[in-house]
Amino acid sequence: MPRIRTITTVAAAVLALAGGGLAGAPHPAEARPGQGGGSAWFTSWAQSQQDAATGPLRDQSVRTVTHLSQGGDGVRVRIQNTFGTAPLEIGGASVGLSGDGASIKGDTHPVRFDGKTRVTVPAGGEVWSDAGDLRTAAQDDVAVSVAVKGPATAGQHRTALRTNYLTPEGTGDHTADTSGAAYTKTVDATYLVSAVDVRNPRLKGTSVAYGSSVVDGVGSTNCGPGCTETGTNRRWTDDLARRVHTELPPTEQVAIANAGISGTTSAADCPGTPSNVQGLDAASRLKRDVLALHGVTSVLYYYGTNDLAFGCDGEQILASYKKVFKELSDAGINVYVTPITPRPGYTDQNNLDRHTVNLFTKKASSCAGTCDGVMDFDEVLKDPLHPNSIEPSYGNGDGVHANIAGQQAIADSISLRMLTAGLR
Repeated sequence: MPRIRTITTVAAAVLALAGGGLAGAPHPAEARPGQGGGSAWFTSWAQSQQDAATGPLRDQSVRTVTHLSQGGDGVRVRIQNTFGTAPLEIGGASVGLSGDGASIKGDTHPVRFDGKTRVTVPAGGEVWSDAGDLRTAAQDDVAVSVAVKGPATAGQHRTALRTNYLTPEGTGDHTADTSGAAYTKTVDATYLVSAVDVRNPRLKGTSVAYGSSVVDGVGSTNCGPGCTETGTNRRWTDDLARRVHTELPPTEQVAIANAGISGTTSAADCPGTPSNVQGLDAASRLKRDVLALHGVTSVLYYYGTNDLAFGCDGEQILASYKKVFKELSDAGINVYVTPITPRPGYTDQNNLDRHTVNLFTKKASSCAGTCDGVMDFDEVLKDPLHPNSIEPSYGNGDGVHANIAGQQAIADSISLRMLTAGLR
């Protein structure tokens, strides 16, 4: 049978449509390197679904461009129906190296599900494909094409920071097309596809960046006044993946996956949390967005600014940290944490709570023994003259997020040896 799982919600379909209440499916057995004789599969790209796209899909194809942190001699993809209230009928799928626009370089390679070209993903569920016969390299862009049969609600990640493509409604299966001519519609979100694995036994693990908009990459298209770079993969996680590939020896390579969702919090009960991100707090989506990925060996944890802005105090934030850290530690995953970064809108009380959290995070460089190390994004980004603000050359202009230069500075500050600590 295909690897189909149902993701339960706190309030079933009602909260699903609102983007809420995700309680994860069991962690697949093959996800841990070394289990059952070892695994050659590692998640090399991810974008977490956060809500349902406006307007249904209907008898059409979706072509999503994914940017791999590492390559291999096979790929497999995860398709989710997290926010659908009816089964999602997939009539075909393929992978291929992305060319210009919606085109494919070379051939498309069909993707199957338990040997079949079609699969039904239940409402609230997900499916991992069989291996697709595509050889890839680090930093390759892979187009994942999915044909939807009948009507369907598309789960989406809003912050694709690149263009993805759809054929018009009623045009059917164009997953085998190498030309992009049929894909005449564009979206700036990522539909249906939420993870891509590569088969590469030489990799040592996958490191997952987990958090809110600073992880999601807000600001990473800002290259200066009047300058925008869309689709150039300049998130700090992309910069980090390039550093890993070029600076670590071949025997110490890890993949980097991004599980950020803008607007989310670490704590579940911040009183001012907007309805569109309720239920997407760190603990609620942990199994779906981290533990269900493959080969995960470490998590880069960034949360806090939204918690403070939405009314949580330091103790609430720390309680959520400890809960998530314990679950990750119990799963054998190293946890690396950053102190909360600057934000001009912090009140005096926010700053006191921020100090409480950051003091705990930095204690013994191990969150008082609850995490495995510290990444100090706060020290990288803060303006020495105005510690509540981001250093001007690194700022996106909104006071909260880093521009392309700031994204690179964050990536450059992370110890690559930390990512491979304890890995064989």
